[in-house]
Amino acid sequence: MLDANSYSPRLKSLYQSVIRDLLKKEFSYSNDMQIPCLEKIVLNIGCGAEAVRDTKKAKSAQQDLTAIAGQLAVTTKAKKSIAGFRVREDMPLGAKVTLRGDRMYEFLDRLITVAMPRVRDFRGISGKSFDGNGNYAMGMKEHIVFPEIDFDKVDEIWGLDIIICTSSKTDAEAKSLLKNFNMPFNN
Repeated sequence: MLDANSYSPRLKSLYQSVIRDLLKKEFSYSNDMQIPCLEKIVLNIGCGAEAVRDTKKAKSAQQDLTAIAGQLAVTTKAKKSIAGFRVREDMPLGAKVTLRGDRMYEFLDRLITVAMPRVRDFRGISGKSFDGNGNYAMGMKEHIVFPEIDFDKVDEIWGLDIIICTSSKTDAEAKSLLKNFNMPFNN
């Protein structure tokens, strides 16, 4: 039986034993605290017009996102009313969750090894979606590529935004960090 204190996610162990040394050598850091690391992963599902017509759709998106993340997702609500879109203030419009620590590494592992290969006609992800400060954002058209989602029980297929926040100062450092985690960049 595994002791709860001795378990460490596969990618976290890989980062601590191999990737830190590779990055330190590649960018010739003088201090170990300069080595970039993952800080958090933010997942978001926006229901849009579907939630305006039926408020149960946002609840469904929240339940699906909770299953994917392994952590309770929060319902996102409209900040102000917009009559043209039939949106009222505090109307539920989607769900979001922020992953840190071991759950973050577990999710990244499942994303790279399980979910991405299940995407139809997958040829890699764009290496140009960095924000200039070392954070990477990507979207998935279907949330059903995750094995936690039972395809037969899904009432709606949602798009999923994934933002990977790193402690790196430049996009080159962040891209190198993610490449070492075997992120399948196509350029």
